[in-house]
Amino acid sequence: MAASEKARAKIEQMVGKAAQAAGRATGNHTLIAKGRAAQAAGRARETKESLKDTGRR
Repeated sequence: MAASEKARAKIEQMVGKAAQAAGRATGNHTLIAKGRAAQAAGRARETKESLKDTGRR
């Protein structure tokens, strides 16, 4: 289960990065903010999964 959650976190980060880039290209500040939020959520999910893995060792 942890591997799928880690993959989901990476995908969320990539989607956020793409949204942020699209927002910068179009000058859409809302899209930039949504991209940053998605990246932060992905990083948080990745950190959570890493901590869970550390606890299992």
